[in-house]
Amino acid sequence: MIPDLKLRHMGMFVRDIETMAAFYTDVLGFLITDRGDVRGQKVVFLSRDAQSHHQLVMESGRHPGDGPGYGLQQISFWVPQLDGLRVMHQRVRARNDTGLIQCVDHGNSWSLYFRDPEANRIEVYTDTPWHIAQPYLEPLDLDLSDAEITHRTEQHLAGNPTKQDRTDWVAAFGEQIRASHAAHNRP
Repeated sequence: MIPDLKLRHMGMFVRDIETMAAFYTDVLGFLITDRGDVRGQKVVFLSRDAQSHHQLVMESGRHPGDGPGYGLQQISFWVPQLDGLRVMHQRVRARNDTGLIQCVDHGNSWSLYFRDPEANRIEVYTDTPWHIAQPYLEPLDLDLSDAEITHRTEQHLAGNPTKQDRTDWVAAFGEQIRASHAAHNRP
């Protein structure tokens, strides 16, 4: 059975990350939620939805030409709970036309990554009870129980100065969105 997948965000590779981030904030009203470095590239997370840490992620290093890695960085789907990740993990592992399967704890989400038959990167994830600054990556063991996974994540996040309750982050970011939209919509 396929879990209830919801399309939540997309990622794209860009050539000039500052210009692109400025365009999406100035023209489309996105707010930058986080930025940092991952895999040797710059990354920027943007959102217009208080429930979503990011609806769009940009990563520097866009290659000229076409093929994997040209523009699409990833397509991400949300599931309501860890069991949805486990089901998708089993489904993907049972196929011979997928690859690069990774399970990752991002602190604010638990994620399964894999490549589709044409090497496009897919993420299936569920939210944790916390928010922390991104990027953040730890291994995730989906063979553990929900309680064990939650406990491990909480241990990894202990002492992280950016850790906060997810509901507090959602409320604060919702206020930022409202203020930004009010400022952009003044005559």
